[in-house]
Amino acid sequence: MGLEGQEFVGSPEKEAGPSWQKKHWPIDNADELISALDPTKMGVEIKAAAEKSGKSMSDAEVADAAENSIRAMMLIRTYRVRGHLGANLDPLGISKLDEPADLTPEFHGITPDEMDKPVYLGGVLGFETASIREIEAVLRANYCGPVGLEYMHIADVEERRFLQDRFEGKDAEIHFTPEGKKAILNKVIEGEEYENFLGKKYVGTKRFGLDGGESMLPALENIIKYGGQAGVRDIVYGMAHRGRLNILANVMAKPYKTIFHEFHGGSANPDDVGGSGDVKYHLGTSTDREFDGINVHMSLVPNPSHLEAVDPVVLGKVRAQQVARDDLEKHDQ
Repeated sequence: MGLEGQEFVGSPEKEAGPSWQKKHWPIDNADELISALDPTKMGVEIKAAAEKSGKSMSDAEVADAAENSIRAMMLIRTYRVRGHLGANLDPLGISKLDEPADLTPEFHGITPDEMDKPVYLGGVLGFETASIREIEAVLRANYCGPVGLEYMHIADVEERRFLQDRFEGKDAEIHFTPEGKKAILNKVIEGEEYENFLGKKYVGTKRFGLDGGESMLPALENIIKYGGQAGVRDIVYGMAHRGRLNILANVMAKPYKTIFHEFHGGSANPDDVGGSGDVKYHLGTSTDREFDGINVHMSLVPNPSHLEAVDPVVLGKVRAQQVARDDLEKHDQ
């Protein structure tokens, strides 16, 4: 740690040691979960909101409203943690899964008579006040649609809030045009059929397929497309083995004949380049892709069997490009 020479044990004076202090800790008092679990704080907020609107509430009414708000907030939190278990992942409607009981208002003590009663939320989901029926409809649209959002296990608070701000709320639904849906489907089919072909043509050959993760292909395509529109001109990728051959072919546009040549034992290196080469799922490539007239240069860094060894190489490569372009100042902010 750089402080090995210091005497920490037996010293009468406090000495500076390595800091283990966590950022954003303790939790901000304004955190909505704290509000949800503290009836006193929730009651104060409800009373203040009522006074602001020119209404007066008795202590009993405040306590009742605070209890309803707490139940609503716990319902919201349950959807954030477990809502993905109720996602509609079968577009044909063939299979029906039992929905977790805790995703229902009844589980949280909310009766049918209370479904249309206004509940104070203080801005959560974009509502100052809303009925449980409205809250449930928004939560189901956010978390139980065709995409299951599971993110509450992420330790970094800022990362969680980044996802939450973009996926959650009454106006947070994502809509695709018919053409956009077809483009996504085509890319998924390309990836799946590519894996099927390799599985039949090169039986038993180690290839680390993308099976089950084909949605990565349209996701990367959109990152490249919209990144280019936002001014991105270079992308450097670092990844492990799983799905690398598919990314090389269907995102990096590495020619199929080159990949198949490597499957047959051919070298990826030109004849005038020495060396013994490497297995095909370690190799990288560089290419240019054009979207809507915007050219984006991409490079996939080669990766050894020590899977995370590529990470500092990617960071160093990007840093070197930023230095060469005198583009460091805004990235260091």
